[in-house]
Amino acid sequence: MNHKSIQIINQEHATISAMLYSIEMMERRGPKGNRPLFFEVLRAMLFYIDEFPEKQHHPKENLYLFPPVLKKAPELRETIEQLELDHKVGEYRIRELQHLLLRWEILGDDCEAEFRSAAKKYYDFYLHHLQLENSLIIPKALKVLDDEEWSLMDEAFEDNSDPWLSHSVDSVYQNLFSKITNHAPAPIGLGDS
Repeated sequence: MNHKSIQIINQEHATISAMLYSIEMMERRGPKGNRPLFFEVLRAMLFYIDEFPEKQHHPKENLYLFPPVLKKAPELRETIEQLELDHKVGEYRIRELQHLLLRWEILGDDCEAEFRSAAKKYYDFYLHHLQLENSLIIPKALKVLDDEEWSLMDEAFEDNSDPWLSHSVDSVYQNLFSKITNHAPAPIGLGDS
């Protein structure tokens, strides 16, 4: 069966992965000859992670995906508890990364290594998190959830407003979307910052 919520979750996971990959590419390349643009675009990308996955995607997984899966597949309790803990600390981790980027920008290149180390840990943390959801939780949900549970989840996830997945970008996020799209490297953007 083809559930709208699973399509959205899969699309959002792909977008998050692509954003992380683009952030990693920018971080590895460094500021090159345009420090202001480098920091501006990287800040925008980190803000995106904080604004969409942390505030829209994760809360809905916590409310609509994990509880019904846990109810019907108690053997996944440890994994779900880990994923929920990841969601709780994820907001702190992205804010820490934003702070370390600002520190690098303001205090100079002596702070670069600290940002790079934290960024590597963050990528690894987040990609492992997505891998658990994609390989364990979603396949189990497809096997055990009933129509009522799918209906609730479908309705909840259809409200998400991720600018990379909607046909029209909310005007509040137009500047963010444009900045990242025009300057970030592929697969998220068109630039080579």
